[in-house]
Amino acid sequence: MPKHLLIVESPAKAKTINKYLGKDFTVLASYGHVRDLVPKEGAVDPERGFAMRYDLIEKNEKHVEAIARAAKAADDIWLATDPDREGEAISWHIAEILKERGLLGNKPLHRVVFTEITPRAIKEAMTQPRAIAVDLVDAQQARRALDYLVGFNLSPVLWRKVQPGLSAGRVQSPALRMIVEREEEIEAFRAREYWSIGAELAHASQPFTAKLIKLDGQKFEQFTITDGDTAEAARLRLQQAAAGALHVTDVASKERKRRPAPPFTTSTLQQEASRKLGFTTRKTMQVAQKLYEGVALGDEGTVGLISYMRTDSVSLSQEALAEIRDVIARDYGTASVPDKPNVYQTKSKNAQEAHEAVRPTAALRTPSQVARFLTDDERKLYELVWKRAVASQMVPATLNTVSVDLAAGSEHVFRASGTTVVFAGFLAVYEEGKDSKAAEDEDEGRKLPAMKTGDRVPLDRIHADQHFTQPPPRFTEAALVKALEEYGIGRPSTYASIIQTLLFRKYTEMEGRAFKPTDVGRAVSKFLSVHFTRYVDYDFTANLEDELDAVSRGEEQWVPLMAKFWAPFKELVEDKKESLDRTDAGSSRALGTDPKSGKEVSARIGRFGPMVQIGTVEDEEKPKFASLQPGQSIYSISLDDALKLFDMPRNLGENNGEQVSVGIGRFGPFAKRGSVYASLKKEDDPFKIDLARAVFLIEEKEEIARNRIIKEFPGSEIQVLNGRFGPYLSDGKLNGKIPKDREPASLTLAEVQKLMEETGKPARRGFGAKKTAAKKVVAKKALAKEAAAPKKAATKKAPAKKTAKKAAKKKPASKAAMKKAPPKKAARSAADDAPPF
Repeated sequence: MPKHLLIVESPAKAKTINKYLGKDFTVLASYGHVRDLVPKEGAVDPERGFAMRYDLIEKNEKHVEAIARAAKAADDIWLATDPDREGEAISWHIAEILKERGLLGNKPLHRVVFTEITPRAIKEAMTQPRAIAVDLVDAQQARRALDYLVGFNLSPVLWRKVQPGLSAGRVQSPALRMIVEREEEIEAFRAREYWSIGAELAHASQPFTAKLIKLDGQKFEQFTITDGDTAEAARLRLQQAAAGALHVTDVASKERKRRPAPPFTTSTLQQEASRKLGFTTRKTMQVAQKLYEGVALGDEGTVGLISYMRTDSVSLSQEALAEIRDVIARDYGTASVPDKPNVYQTKSKNAQEAHEAVRPTAALRTPSQVARFLTDDERKLYELVWKRAVASQMVPATLNTVSVDLAAGSEHVFRASGTTVVFAGFLAVYEEGKDSKAAEDEDEGRKLPAMKTGDRVPLDRIHADQHFTQPPPRFTEAALVKALEEYGIGRPSTYASIIQTLLFRKYTEMEGRAFKPTDVGRAVSKFLSVHFTRYVDYDFTANLEDELDAVSRGEEQWVPLMAKFWAPFKELVEDKKESLDRTDAGSSRALGTDPKSGKEVSARIGRFGPMVQIGTVEDEEKPKFASLQPGQSIYSISLDDALKLFDMPRNLGENNGEQVSVGIGRFGPFAKRGSVYASLKKEDDPFKIDLARAVFLIEEKEEIARNRIIKEFPGSEIQVLNGRFGPYLSDGKLNGKIPKDREPASLTLAEVQKLMEETGKPARRGFGAKKTAAKKVVAKKALAKEAAAPKKAATKKAPAKKTAKKAAKKKPASKAAMKKAPPKKAARSAADDAPPF
């Protein structure tokens, strides 16, 4: 029997570590968080020192039971969850559960952390156990409680004042504000015209171009020329002054050094993977998690390829530095190895969380050596991490920039520049990606012909080019992560979750690779910015993050921090509940007057999304409403376009004895014949579609419906159906999977019954139905389990619900425990640790 129990977060990590530790250890996974706040009001009680009510996460109950059974039989327990605040909190929760169940007794409890999953690192960590870091647990508890209190108190205000079903988050809302403000900047932007003038020169060695820097004796700037006529006049003047050639008046040569970028932190890894690989932050963290937890490398077994990917540190261990320097000397020559290791400074104050930078666990394991064992995404990300870490410890690159001034007559000067690499240094391995090219890098790689003062260089032609200033770009994921980090909003490990929340809530959408706020997102941001200004303020949010960091360092207590935040926040929420009506939401925009009725036309956020409205609630007649089409916005729609929406529904004519019409509903434009509805395609304009096209779409849908049933079974509700993702089974309540190697039409009743039993899951029927159906299935299983259990004494009445049964088994938490209990999140995903909003 194993003597020791070690608990990690993920099953993949458990499997790898189990091989390293041997038969004396049982290694189990918690599958992320095991407890979370009760998902209802009152889970955090400000009146009782912010005491927290939490319970086991239902889907992880079986994992907790497995841990409990193993703990009972073990001699000691090792908590090896991830080395961050969330991991510390998970270890604390597990320890508390075991204490409550009386399973610890006098058994030693050890906390160990692994920043890389390699045999050496695991064995070394096991020699350095410590106690659970209470300060980190308190910081996680405070963060979770703050997010809960903001969400449960602010979201209902949004439901009443803007639209039902909305949510607000402590960090999510400032991030949304950032995206919305950028969109407003873009809309307010007015382009300015300007002209540049360039010369094309025909040097005997090679042709090259030069830019005008002085015109008529004055410095030539961006807006010196702002119209075509002036530009043409200047071009002709320059052409005449040059008389077929430009004269070299000055040649300057300057060498400069470019230092390599530091190894990756969580944030810079996310940014660079977005720029260079096109990865989302979520994908980056998922792939990095896999590389960290371990990959099977043939005879070498399963090995973690990178160090822990949630870190703010840019430092490297002495062992890692020595190995990287050996690799550089071996593969790029000793001249590429600096005399001393390069040292980088981190902004992080949290020494307890300051692990190493993200690096390869073994630099000697080159990307080419492991490529065949990795997926394409894993290979790309490992190569990125490996190259960045190796390049960070190489000598600077030496660049030489040559600038040549060339005169056209005595009043006009052009300049040509070129930059060449004298010594590649770190550039032989890696160059950091950039969101935009810096001015000094524009001529990089361009080599000018040899010239000296007094040379006459033949002129091919002078040209004038029109330009317009560009609006600020929308945020890409990389740019948003960079901005959040610069403002100090959130923490790198939370960025993926913040972004996912904004997209999931449909507050933003992706247009290309950039964020565009939706109308609902803009309405929410505007409402919060006007009425809850402090709580979406960048500095306020950043200062609160700093205070949470101070808690993690033991410099500040979490309960006073909570109290300082809660009192003014709660007062403001209560005031706004009473003082605001729906018109205060800021989600309404007056467009003008309807010429037919003389009533006001407005665009606003309605119960079901963006819409336009004729009239007001104060009018005798009820207002008329029309939903916006895809691509339309309440912030930009014109009066004419708004009035067109009220032409719906359009009657197109009659077909098969029934009227055919086209309209716009909650889910977009549709055609209708009788009781049959068919969505219009993207290329169909509801204002222009004709009868023939509408009938085609309706009959196409009817044909799909006719072909939907592949097979039925007399006496059974189970059907074999065609779905949008392929054939499947359904009895109207549950959907089941069909094996890929089976022909759907050949299935027998016995086979489909067995498949439904093994793979059946609740069918999704509209908003919220899946969750409801799932709860019914769980309740049904619970009742069946209760019925099968041995009956207790008649004096004890069996509780009717599973929740009551669980509550009866639990010991009431002490007041002290309630105060110390950090709230748990929904089961922690491998990709990101941010609390849900």
